[in-house]
Amino acid sequence: MKGAKRILFILGALAVVILILSRCMNAADKLPPDIRGEAYAGAATCVKCHKDLAQSFAHNAHVLTSKPVVDAALLKIFSPDSNRFLFDEHQKVVIEKRDSGIFQVAYQNNKAVRAQKFDIQFGSGEKAYTYGYWIGNKLYELPLSYFSAIQNWAISPGFPKNTFYYDRAITSRCLECHASYVDVKIKQESAFSKEEQMEKGSVIYGIDCERCHGPGKQHVVFHMENPEEKTAKFISIFKTLSRKQKMDVCGVCHSGNTLVAQRSVFVFKPGDDLDAYYSQDFVGFGGGGIDVHGNQSAMLKGSNCYQKSETMTCQSCHSTHENIKGNLAIYSQRCINCHQTTRHSQATLAKGSLTSNCIDCHMPKESSKLISFQQAGKDHLSAYMLRSHHIAIYPVIK
Repeated sequence: MKGAKRILFILGALAVVILILSRCMNAADKLPPDIRGEAYAGAATCVKCHKDLAQSFAHNAHVLTSKPVVDAALLKIFSPDSNRFLFDEHQKVVIEKRDSGIFQVAYQNNKAVRAQKFDIQFGSGEKAYTYGYWIGNKLYELPLSYFSAIQNWAISPGFPKNTFYYDRAITSRCLECHASYVDVKIKQESAFSKEEQMEKGSVIYGIDCERCHGPGKQHVVFHMENPEEKTAKFISIFKTLSRKQKMDVCGVCHSGNTLVAQRSVFVFKPGDDLDAYYSQDFVGFGGGGIDVHGNQSAMLKGSNCYQKSETMTCQSCHSTHENIKGNLAIYSQRCINCHQTTRHSQATLAKGSLTSNCIDCHMPKESSKLISFQQAGKDHLSAYMLRSHHIAIYPVIK
């Protein structure tokens, strides 16, 4: 009898173990594969439990920073009288719809000499859209971008103004801040040169949940198996990070163009030290080096608001789950949370906008030193205006 009880006990224990393992396997097996590896769950999985956040985030500039071109959507932003750019009487680029898609077509003396299809869109459209096209495993930038300020096409920033150009490569370094992943392979061309190739089908467009919160598969499996547990487990929670760690998460893509990449930031996880990924050519605000484009982190750190606070971070004013871009009244209320006793001059008080628009005075839009664009028929470059994140008292412009 003792032997029989022992056998029953062992069989019962095995059954419990098998049940637990089968639950783990079943939960994990339900998740779609993610090209980034076994640790990732994919944004579609996150949506199942975070529908409200996902609906708001779907309209946020982060998730819209890259996407494949859909012809129907692209057709909405150009019309027959604004779909061309004239370099001179001999050269032009025309946006054309053809059977296989929409193209940017270059003409020399009214003869089509180059045509490339819109494949990928960069930017949320708040300021501009820039486009790329694939040739095999290489991505290139198209010569014309669409600028919201003029509601028309102009030469892509940094391109020559006297002729069309189709051969600027878009590298994985660009996608590290405009996408969540791309599979990169380095091909040895010769003893002294290497060539980067990117797998077109591997691109995860936009900035997804796991770029900011880290790999989520263990988190998802745990909560699928323990639905009664409401405290988030096995995922990065921002409130538990140090101030530097919070700034580093945003700084992955918002530390500007004066950086030398030491390793791919696709593998950056919340809590990592960003200094292990980048080295900077200079530090601090001033010297004419920090540009308003993409440099929000460095500009904020140079502000008195940041320096005199022990807790201020990007998240003090921003939540990437929100869709309140351009709502200056909401942002102004966040300023007032810390500046309720701030006194203003009579001239400022007379404007009557203290509670609704702190932003335009203390974070004005400035022209980028690095990005500008050329409009057709104009000799000068047009300024690319971006919101300064150096919070300060600026001279009054009358």
